[in-house]
Amino acid sequence: MELKLSFAADAPPLAVLAAAKIAGLSLTADSTLAPGYPPALLLSNGQRLQGAHVLLRYVGRVASIPSFYQRDPYESSQIDEWLDYASIFGSGSEFEGACSCVDKYLLQHTFLVGNSLSIADIAIWAGLAVTGVRWESLRKSKKYQNLVRWFNSVSAEYDAALSEVLAANVGKRGSGKSGTFKLKEPQASNTQSTVVENGVNLNETAGSRSTSEIDLPEAEVGKVKLRFAPEPSGYLHIGHSKAALLNQYFAERYKGQVIVRFDDTNPDKESSEFVDNLLKDIETLGIKYSAVTHTSDYFPQIMEMAERLIHEGKAYVDDTPREQMQHERMEGIESRCRNNSVEENFKLWKEMIAGSERGLMCCLRGKLDMQDPNKSLRDPVYYRCNLTPHHRIGSKYKVYPTYDFCCPFVDAVEGITHALRSSEYHDRNDQYYRIQTDMGFKKVHIYEFSRLNMVYTLLSKRKLLWFVQNGKVEGWDDPRFPTVQGIVRRGLKIEALIQFILEQGASKNLNLMEWDKLWAINKKIIDPVCPRHTAVIEERRVLLILSDGPRDPFVRMLPKHKKYEGAGEKAVTYSNRIWLDYVDAESISVSEEVTLKDWGNAIVKEIKKDQDGKVSELVGVLHLEGNVKKTKLKLTWLPDTNELVRLNLVDFDYLITKKKLEEDEDFIDVVNPCTKKETLAVGESDMRNLKHGDVIQLERKGYYRCDVPFIRPSKPIVLFAIPDGKQQTIMK
Repeated sequence: MELKLSFAADAPPLAVLAAAKIAGLSLTADSTLAPGYPPALLLSNGQRLQGAHVLLRYVGRVASIPSFYQRDPYESSQIDEWLDYASIFGSGSEFEGACSCVDKYLLQHTFLVGNSLSIADIAIWAGLAVTGVRWESLRKSKKYQNLVRWFNSVSAEYDAALSEVLAANVGKRGSGKSGTFKLKEPQASNTQSTVVENGVNLNETAGSRSTSEIDLPEAEVGKVKLRFAPEPSGYLHIGHSKAALLNQYFAERYKGQVIVRFDDTNPDKESSEFVDNLLKDIETLGIKYSAVTHTSDYFPQIMEMAERLIHEGKAYVDDTPREQMQHERMEGIESRCRNNSVEENFKLWKEMIAGSERGLMCCLRGKLDMQDPNKSLRDPVYYRCNLTPHHRIGSKYKVYPTYDFCCPFVDAVEGITHALRSSEYHDRNDQYYRIQTDMGFKKVHIYEFSRLNMVYTLLSKRKLLWFVQNGKVEGWDDPRFPTVQGIVRRGLKIEALIQFILEQGASKNLNLMEWDKLWAINKKIIDPVCPRHTAVIEERRVLLILSDGPRDPFVRMLPKHKKYEGAGEKAVTYSNRIWLDYVDAESISVSEEVTLKDWGNAIVKEIKKDQDGKVSELVGVLHLEGNVKKTKLKLTWLPDTNELVRLNLVDFDYLITKKKLEEDEDFIDVVNPCTKKETLAVGESDMRNLKHGDVIQLERKGYYRCDVPFIRPSKPIVLFAIPDGKQQTIMK
């Protein structure tokens, strides 16, 4: 689509130019329009649009970037609100007020609307950038830290595109020259590492890559259709997340679409609870899907296909006992039922459909090749009887198709062009293609990627279910579980998970990943912004009496994060009686000078011990003029007041004690007997304001996520410890 953008040289529509650049639209820019006239866009069919926001909305609608403007009614309206608001940045007297307003909003948001970039972000970004020196001075002052964080994030993500637009249009107004914007692809900055797997540069985003690159076989831009097809027999875990995110990545890469399909063919394992929570997890990951379907939607058509194959002699009903059938497949021995007549097969098939005693002895098998070296082609099972009611359609059916049979069928019927599968299914690819050929369908391309395996982690839903059913965990969202809900509940930011998975790429190499890397990414996200608080372990806490300390306690307001104003402030009480952790108290010597954090130095004059020789009380004096750089111990403390809140600090460990299980190894033999440790503590009074899900740092103790906030004084706040990327050890 060839577009011509006309605008006055002294008023380039920066947001339109930036959005078009990011979206990969080809523009011919003409900056010779007379001053005072609104920018105009001439379409290839001769039609004309004018007005900066009208043009920006047009770019948002035609862009290939998902959800750039076209969203649900609410979010689309939010985008319109931000476009209207963006003009306020052009008013000199209201500029800083607008900065303050957006800064407060961004305290709780990564993007202005929803969970992805939109033209609203581009409009506000341009409103700031176009002011040049004024915004740059505020940007350096750290006055609006949330706004600066967001602005820097957008600038870094689309560095090359935005830098080119700025260089051409900010600070060089009035030249009156016209030029052609070919919108060449942004190049990675010199300081950014490039992750390349299978020819895929995973640092690049939708719209930023050349459409001539081919990563999926025989893929055509605008025609790629993929599916993410989880079985509703558990919650989404970190392994599924890789598959979901890669599907979305390639859909955006080729301007295609992803559908979510529930492979609900085994009523023994599946439930509506799992369906609901899988959708919740998919939404958490930010997966944008075009439709939700179920394999069970196609049961009538799949049965028709099975009967057609029976009629054509490409499938037969077999009543061979399961163990014998498995032996015959391994040895390449044909079943005695393989050459039954079509009439006999249909007779037994009807028994299967009825769920009769005779039918329950049978299964439907494909007649492929019992001598093929690839054993998946040795007459696989297509249908089995199952009398368990289905969670969606009840007891309507007594027979259910296997995954091997229904997957190639539904992929073809739904128009899937590329099926992403983990490489563990490599040997079944030939089976997939053979079954599609027998069905008479066009080939669906299979694209393999390596399964994501994590140390000390089980990803089999059958094994995870064992932990749930045997009370080893609280449920599928237990923070020890590798499910999306579990790791988010433990304190992982979804941005960290996405970054971690995309860094693995679409590689086909099998790998065993350390959790430390994921948590290290998470730490980089939470550390710059999470509030700091103080806690003292309840057990054997020690009172330090400051003989010259303030007899009448006083309060100071201190920042919760010394480098991030957005974290807010907290009230800290100073008293002549303060609590210390026992481990700190026992490390102090008589006459030693120590530093009390956020107060100053003190000298310990006396150490009192109980009958067991344990430190029970300290006596000291303040020495606030002392040099904090010369003390060995920097101690966190709490005032001895009744305003302190009770805390329950919960640490977790791996569920198994072995890094990697061998195929023949029973996971029950390596179940970790101690995976949860609770420590009672007291915390500063401001912690009663914590909300569920808040992430904080307890000074000198680590990062925590609030799982149960303050309810009443007798009930402790429950905080889950967040790993910080350092080597985790098995609890003893």
